[in-house]
Amino acid sequence: MAAPPPHPTPKPAPADAAQQEEATAAGIYGIIISAAVMAAAHTTSAIATDVAVLVTLIIYWAAERYSRIVAERIFQGQRPSWHTVRDQVTSGWEMVTASFIPLAVLAVVRLAGASLRTATIVALVCSTVLLCMAGWRVGEHGRLSRLEQVVSTLVAGAFGAAIIMLKTLLH
Repeated sequence: MAAPPPHPTPKPAPADAAQQEEATAAGIYGIIISAAVMAAAHTTSAIATDVAVLVTLIIYWAAERYSRIVAERIFQGQRPSWHTVRDQVTSGWEMVTASFIPLAVLAVVRLAGASLRTATIVALVCSTVLLCMAGWRVGEHGRLSRLEQVVSTLVAGAFGAAIIMLKTLLH
């Protein structure tokens, strides 16, 4: 039997765990959305692509937050409290912020002299790597076997690979 790690990581409180779960899901979703927008965008510059991605993500974030507030109103039969509204508009930003690394990669590769198409594909590869890392982390923290962890990584990476294929087929 293996010895426990010298400093075991304490389990987060249930509310913290739920917030971390929500943040992780929003981040993964944001990476997928940003990659899809990069792949489908018909822009003429990296800056225009970055703006298109950020505006799209903010719209998705706002729509997702709004739908949660409306759903609460429908199912609880009363107006949401200001506390609920505040919680909704101050959470879920990982959907937007998770895209910052691929968007920075897009800009840097383009500034380094690569074509916009090449810079976009490199940014999509970055997105795919981030998705694979998230899949691996899910497997690692989800107490999956090594094989299940590899499958989790491959499934997450498949989203990015599909978007890269879409980009190469569309343009």
